[in-house]
Amino acid sequence: MNILLRSRLHAAEGPVAFEPPKRKPFMPLKRWRKKAHRDKVPHRTAVSKLVFGLSATLSLAAVGHAQVRVAVCQILVIDGDRQGNFRRIEYALKTARAEHADIATFPESSILGWENPDAHTLATPIPGADSDRIAALARKYRMMIAIGLDEKDGERLYDSAILVGKTGKLLWKYRKIRVLPQLMKPPYSRGKPSGIGGVDTQFGRIGVVICADTFTDAYVRRMAGLKPDLMLVPYGWAAPADQWPAHEKDLERLVSSRAKLWKCPTVGTDLVGEMTHGPWKGYTYGGGSVVADSTGAVLAVLRDRDSDVRVVELPLDQHAAMQP
Repeated sequence: MNILLRSRLHAAEGPVAFEPPKRKPFMPLKRWRKKAHRDKVPHRTAVSKLVFGLSATLSLAAVGHAQVRVAVCQILVIDGDRQGNFRRIEYALKTARAEHADIATFPESSILGWENPDAHTLATPIPGADSDRIAALARKYRMMIAIGLDEKDGERLYDSAILVGKTGKLLWKYRKIRVLPQLMKPPYSRGKPSGIGGVDTQFGRIGVVICADTFTDAYVRRMAGLKPDLMLVPYGWAAPADQWPAHEKDLERLVSSRAKLWKCPTVGTDLVGEMTHGPWKGYTYGGGSVVADSTGAVLAVLRDRDSDVRVVELPLDQHAAMQP
């Protein structure tokens, strides 16, 4: 408890008494009553200021040490199954809402599947039809949503992620930089390092990057320089089936090391399913989503090769509280 708050609490705990002035000899009774009333008003004002100041200080203390409940939504994603994937997204949101989550996080390319060449014709712009549906879900469940989805911009296809506020407002969009062009023809277009950033929200400064971008130290350091309060990272963590669950441990180590460098809680959300195209066809997404605190300590690891929704409460030291 800070000194200001402690002193105000001490003042508030004691009685705030009003003692009228003593009546001097030969002072008319009417004049004495007026003086008593006049002297009484400042005492009332002081009490009002004390209560208001104490309330403001308590509010500031609450803001500075906020808690946020994050639902890690490790869902099954089927390539090209837009309607089914949206249904599974909403199932996860229902669970998250029932557990009073503030933010729901989802994997990379949650709508059409990662490295799916059909996305060149199926993906929509941002803002656009898919992001609008996510916004409608955010409004319906009164929850902030971070999700990876493919984005069509002219002839280009981006591996993107968005953060949507609980009112449906698009707060942030990020385009993946390290796109692994050997996995799809034509490949995803690359985002730019200048796109690395974050947005100030009621839960502090939230940063979003995507999967393989956390492999690149330069990108990680650039984000660290922005001093995020919370990092949300959609993953498409795939490997041959016989490499699971060992591959899960690699994700755990990666998320832990990045959380320690960023000095803030970090949520890495993977999916479950299978890659159906390209040189990695048949690779398994095995889940094992990870939550780590600001020291890199692992707080939660979700189920191996199964859908899972886990709500984790995280403490936050906020830089700002600007948007709903």
